Amino acid sequence: MAGERDEEPERHPMEDQGSFGDDAVKKGEGSKGRRMRKRSREDEDANEKRGVCYLSRVPPRMDPSHVRQILSQFGEIQRIYLVPEDPTAQVQRKQSGGFRGKEFSEGWVEFSKKNVAKKVARMLNGEQIGGKKRSAFYYDIWNIRYLSKFKWDDLIGELAGKKREREEKLKLEISAAKRERDFYMSKVEQSRALKFMRERKEKKQRLEGQDSEGAQETKVIRQHPQNRPVADGGLQSKPRLSKDLLAGVFGRSSS
Repeated sequence: MAGERDEEPERHPMEDQGSFGDDAVKKGEGSKGRRMRKRSREDEDANEKRGVCYLSRVPPRMDPSHVRQILSQFGEIQRIYLVPEDPTAQVQRKQSGGFRGKEFSEGWVEFSKKNVAKKVARMLNGEQIGGKKRSAFYYDIWNIRYLSKFKWDDLIGELAGKKREREEKLKLEISAAKRERDFYMSKVEQSRALKFMRERKEKKQRLEGQDSEGAQETKVIRQHPQNRPVADGGLQSKPRLSKDLLAGVFGRSSS
C-alpha cells in the first residue's frame, strides 16, 4: 500500500505546457479586450458627434416612420422616440368619433451629426410641414429645437425616472383605492350587522306581543249567580189594608 502512495500520478502530455496554454488564453483575452475597448472608444466618439432634437408637439396621425421619412432627407438619423398619448385621451377621442389610431404627444430625434441637428432645428422650427397636400399633417407647423449637450443616454435616464414616477404614482393610487374599498366594505358589514340586530329585536317584540295576547284570550272569567232585584211594580202589587180597618184597630186599642 505504501508503494501505491509513493507512486507519482501519470501526467498528461499537455500538462507540461500549462504555462504556455495560460499565456495563450491571456493573450487571446487581451486581444479581445483591446478590441472591445477600441469599439467602446469608437462608440463614445460617435456619440459625441451626434445631436438630439426635441419635438415639443407631434402632429396628429404622425408616427415614427413619418418622422424618419421627412427628416432623413436633411441628414442621417440614428434613433427616434415618440411618447404615446395618454390612454384616457385616446379613449375620449374614439368615443367622440375622432381618429381611432395611435397618436403621440412629444418626441426626440437623434442625428448622426450635431451640425445637422442644429441646422434642422434652425431651419424647420415654426415652419409648415408641407409635403403632399393629401397628407394629414400638410398644414401643421414644426415645433422642434436642438438640445445642446444632450445625449441619448440622458433621455434613457429621464424616461427611466419618469417610469419610476409613474409606477410610484400608480402604487399610491392603488393603495388609496384599497383603503377606500376596505372602508366601504367595513361600512357595509356594519350596516348588515345593525340590520340583523334590528330584525332580531323586532322579531322578539312580535313574539312577546303574541304571547301576551294569547294569555289574555285564555284568561278564565268566573261568574257567580245573583238574585234578581225586585221591580217597582212588585211593591204595588202587594195588597193594602183599608184605612177603616186600621182606624178600628188602633181606635180600640186607644180606648
